[in-house]
Order: sequence, then C-alpha cells, then structure tokens
Amino acid sequence: MITGELKNKVDQLWNAFWSGGVSNPLSVIEQITYLLFAKRIDDIHTAREKQASLLGGKIENPIFRQGQQQLRWSRFKDYDPEEKFRVFKDEVFPFIKEMNGTAGSSYTRFMADAVFIIPTPALLDKVVNMIDAIPMKDRDTKGDLYEYMLSKIATAGQNGQFRTPRHIIKMMVELTEPTPKDIICDPACGTCGFLVAAAEYLEDHYPDILVDKKLKKHFHQDMFHGSDFDNSMLRIGAMNMTLHGIDNPAIEGRDSLSEDHADHRNAYTLILANPPFKGSLDYDATAKDLLQVAKTKKTELLFISLFLKQLKPGGRCAAIVPDGVLFGSSKAHRDIRETLVEKQKLEAVISMPSGVFKPYAGVSTAVLIFTRTDSGGTDNVFFYDMQDDGYSLDDKRDEIKANDIPDILAQYKSFKNGKGDFADKAAKAFAVAKEDIAANKYDLSINQYKEVEYDEAEYDPPKVILDQLDKLEAEIQADLKELRGIL
Repeated sequence: MITGELKNKVDQLWNAFWSGGVSNPLSVIEQITYLLFAKRIDDIHTAREKQASLLGGKIENPIFRQGQQQLRWSRFKDYDPEEKFRVFKDEVFPFIKEMNGTAGSSYTRFMADAVFIIPTPALLDKVVNMIDAIPMKDRDTKGDLYEYMLSKIATAGQNGQFRTPRHIIKMMVELTEPTPKDIICDPACGTCGFLVAAAEYLEDHYPDILVDKKLKKHFHQDMFHGSDFDNSMLRIGAMNMTLHGIDNPAIEGRDSLSEDHADHRNAYTLILANPPFKGSLDYDATAKDLLQVAKTKKTELLFISLFLKQLKPGGRCAAIVPDGVLFGSSKAHRDIRETLVEKQKLEAVISMPSGVFKPYAGVSTAVLIFTRTDSGGTDNVFFYDMQDDGYSLDDKRDEIKANDIPDILAQYKSFKNGKGDFADKAAKAFAVAKEDIAANKYDLSINQYKEVEYDEAEYDPPKVILDQLDKLEAEIQADLKELRGIL
C-alpha cells in the first residue's frame, strides 16, 4: 500500500516535470520510465556483482562491461547537473535503447522509437535526485508507485482506449480465479493492468508459485501475454510488469485484429481485457477467421470473436463491453450473442453504472464472463445490477461506503457452486434461463429481465384534497386583506 509520504514525493516529481515544461501526462510517465529503468538495470548489475563476489567467480551476464561504469545510475546520479545531463542524453539513453532485451526484460524491446525530451540539466538533476530518494527496494512499493503514476493519465486515447479502474480489474480477476498453470492474455493490454492484477492474485493465493522451480519459470517466462499497437503503451506496460516482479512477460507490438497477426489461436486459458470500444476496421485488414464469427467492422464485436479464437477449448474470459453489445439489433450483434449463448458457455453479465469510467468517459458498460466450449453448455446466466462500485459516479470519483463489488464476488461464487436462490428478478443478483434469453433474440441487457417493484402510493380522497385547497386559499386571501390594510 502506497503511503501518503510516497504519494507526496511522486506528486512533487510530477510537478517538477510540469514546471519544467513537460506537461503531457503520457510524456511525463515515459520520461520517468526511462529513468526508473536506468536505476533498475544498475540494481540488477549490483546484485550480480554481489553474487559473483560471494561465490568467488565472474559476474554472470553483466549488463555493464569494462569502460561502461559511467552509465550506471549509482555513478552518474552524483555528477554535476551539466555532466549528468550530457552523460544521460548522449550515453545512458542510447545504451538503454540498444539493449534489446539483454537485461532480461521485455521492456527494452520497445525502445527503438523512444525519445528523450527532458529539456534542461536542471530538470534532469532535480528528477534524478527525487527518484533516488524514493525507496524502491520493495517490489510491492515499486509496483504501487508506478500504479499511482499511471492513475495520473486522465485523457482517453484516440482509439477508444482508457485506463480501467484498478478495483474493476481486481474484481474481474477474482471472478475468474487464475491458477498457477494458466496462460493469461490481454490482447489490448495498454499499461498491463489486468496482467499485473492476475500476477498479484496468484502470489497471494498460491505462495509456492515463486518457490517451485517449474511454476516459477512458467510465471516469469510463459504465463503472461499482452499486445498493443501503441509503442508508448507497450513501453509503459512492460515497465509496469517489470516493476511488479515479472521478469520477461511476452508483451508484443501488434494489432490483434489484423490479418497480418492472425496467429496466437487456441493459445490461452484465460483472457482478461477491456478492448477499444470506438472505431471500425476495413474488412480487408481484419483477420478472416474473426469475420466468420460475426461479419462486422465494429471493434467491440471483433474483439469478442478474437477472444473465442485465442482461447483454448475450456479457456475462460472476462471482458468489458459497451452496453450496445448487449442489445444491438444488427445481425452482427445478434450473431455474436447467439454464439456465446448457443455455441459457448455464457456464465455472467454484470451491468456497471455509466460513471465507472469517469472522468475518461461516461459510457455504460458490462462485464461478460464466458468459457469457450465449441459445444454449448449455457444453462442459466448470472446477472448482476451493479449500482455502486465504492466511488462516487461523477468526475471526482471520491471514495464512498456504498459498494456492490464484495456482494458481486460472493453471489457469483454461490451461483457457480450451485448454492443460493437466484429466482427473484427484482434482486440485484438473479439468473436467467437460456431459453428465456433465446426467446428475447439473445438480448443480454439486464433491463430486459430485471423486474422493477413499484411502491404503492396512498393519497387522500379528492374531496379532502379540495377542502385543503379551499382552506389554503382562504388563508391567502386573509393575508392579502391584512396587507392592504397596512398600506
């Protein structure tokens, strides 16, 4: 948990950039990311030095070789501002860009088009000193600090991507219950929030995952997969994973919907995602196997097709979709819903209020949970009408007491275990039979099935109300008469 003192230090760091002329939030995080990575590779090299000294041998896989010691954070951080600026700009930054994964991190693969834009020696000196003063030994602290910085990105992307609130990500992870043998993917990973949350869940629930050699190797090398077409996001996401302790996740630069990248099929056991809602694609550019599920240009429908193709049979998915996916009347909308209900196993539809994504967007959304079976299996579908998520639903998003998320987790667990009664459609949580969904043209909007209870209002008889009005009129006339007497 990040403390108020650490938040204050990050805020000061952020303000230093703004006052120094770097005001784009994404640019600020990118520049901080470069510095954090420079610090991290020095820490890794130092650890390898200590191990070599202890064992009395040579340094295994040294990052800095002879003649490169001035590139280490522990050395250049103490230079005077002018020399520090020169060394970082002309030597350290090019060194980082050319590493190409040699530090054992996917982060360095996305450095080809990185640009160093800190404008002055004074600003670099101030920022380096601030970062050096932040305690970064503890992995959880490093991860929390980076998450706090990511929370400062307050602008939606041009392609409809925006940061998913951390508590919503955590809810989706807990609903899907990742296991140590899962192969987890987010095909529109952005800052890798879903992958990080899945890693944290596994560490909390399966302590042996970082002890058992086989599980540990799988965790660091093969478990986590992500892709995005925005290189800035890839750099930030890969660093987010690195600072959360995942050594080498498979983060790739790719357009997941493109025919050029129509691989990675039948590859994953769990997909967690909040794909882009906006935009449409050219049929010629879209992978042909996705159009076989639903012929459409809408990205939100194509991503559902993608999830079904990328999952292994038996694999499960939790994805955020705009409400239009649930009730859209086009053939493509109906086809994708029918596929989920009839050919796969649709597990749950969790309706979320429109304020969940503020201040980024006010769109109404839902979480779909389903399992790829290719042979049906949908019986009863769990519906939940989330009304509060623990935060105010305005642009401020202040923390409040009202929070349905704990109840969602408890109710869904009961539903999955065959416990509880979900027949009351006036409740927040209820179940709908597959036959009823099919009869409604596979409409998945919660309002199609939720029963609204109206309280009976009682009123006085009309004669009594008229008598009351006569009495009020008499009082008004008396007051007017008294007022005229005064004048």
